[in-house]
Amino acid sequence: MTLLKFPILLIIFFIASSIPLTLAEIRVTQIRSDNRLTIPFDEFGFTHSGRLDLNISNIKLSNPRVPKTELSQVGFFLTTRESWLHVIDQLIEREIPCSLNSNLIKPVFKFDNLDGDRVDVSFEANDANQYTLVFANCVPNLKVSMNVKSAMYNVEPRTGQRVYLSAGKTSLPSIYFVFFLMYISLAGFWIFTIYSKILSVFRIHFFMLAVVILKALNLLCETEDKSYIKRTGTAHGWDVLFYIFSFLKGITLFTLIVLIGTGWSFIKPYLQGKEKKVLMIVIPLQVIANVAQIVIDETGPFGEDSDMWKKVFLLVDIVCCCAVLFPIVWSIKNLREAARTDGKAAVNLMKLTLFRQYYVVVICYIYFTRVVVYALETITSYRYEWTSVVAAELATLAFYIFTGYNFRPKAHNPYFAIDDEEEEAASEALKMEEEFEL
Repeated sequence: MTLLKFPILLIIFFIASSIPLTLAEIRVTQIRSDNRLTIPFDEFGFTHSGRLDLNISNIKLSNPRVPKTELSQVGFFLTTRESWLHVIDQLIEREIPCSLNSNLIKPVFKFDNLDGDRVDVSFEANDANQYTLVFANCVPNLKVSMNVKSAMYNVEPRTGQRVYLSAGKTSLPSIYFVFFLMYISLAGFWIFTIYSKILSVFRIHFFMLAVVILKALNLLCETEDKSYIKRTGTAHGWDVLFYIFSFLKGITLFTLIVLIGTGWSFIKPYLQGKEKKVLMIVIPLQVIANVAQIVIDETGPFGEDSDMWKKVFLLVDIVCCCAVLFPIVWSIKNLREAARTDGKAAVNLMKLTLFRQYYVVVICYIYFTRVVVYALETITSYRYEWTSVVAAELATLAFYIFTGYNFRPKAHNPYFAIDDEEEEAASEALKMEEEFEL
């Protein structure tokens, strides 16, 4: 481990350890002197045997003398996304004075039933759908402080066991474990390839092995994380390990793309100044991206600062994806110029073709995992949330295999060994390309 990676790893570890972790699908939220009309807490996909356990403690109102009739306009309810849009229309058209008065919601608890500063409610959500838990406060100038602990789960009809993963995510532990086995097999095959072609191995091949192993460990931690959440509603510390390996996996993958794009170890044993600068940009940005991801995951989709951190994560991710493309573009430009000036036209043309292919594949990979997968998450039913995970993991696995296959160690490396017929064919191809550009 380099001196640079070690302190960054420590930073991620301490950040992951110091953030007040919520209890996964059992979520704890503190509200302090808040007078917002609505406060969304969490989303969950219920089956026909869904349950909500709501524990509200340390309840304090800025005006303790509010009449009970008005307190009926303060409380918790469940709503689907579609219903919530209609509720907003009802409020705009002034058909109802408060969202709690709508017939499109499922009231959970209203404060006119409040007795003391603590409430425990168990609510059955028998209509299968994806619901959002929302707190409404329609009393003007009333500020509310409270601690809210919500546990949403489905009950297995046969065993009576609680399942704390949303209806569309119950298969995630098995899915992640299958991909973990795939990457372990891929790592084993790569080790065999390295030792069978040891004379043709470069340093970057060992770096590729490290990337695959870190991806496998990341999937293993994700498997255990989701498995514990599914059974108990808590991650039991696996989330911290997941964040650490997720950071290492992300930073090594981006670094690998940059190194391959520069031709490091294949073409030259060193990095130029501008290439080092790209790495110096990507690595800190990956630290920020992982911190943002931790905050988003642990504060929930409706956390007070989650929108800001989502924007930070999106911006940083886009910058990283663009930054890793620059070294590939530089290499393509240099190889194009070299193919026209030196006498090794075929060798340079083969390098140029390979780097062009890799450039296109990197763009397709980034586009698919950032845009297509997000679109899939948006349009699919909550019952099939797992499909976006499978799509993203399959795209990532395909990218890893493509990279390994095209940059694998060979006895007759395409960078250095080429026969006369290939030289002649490549020279003709180069002439045709130059004529086409003219």
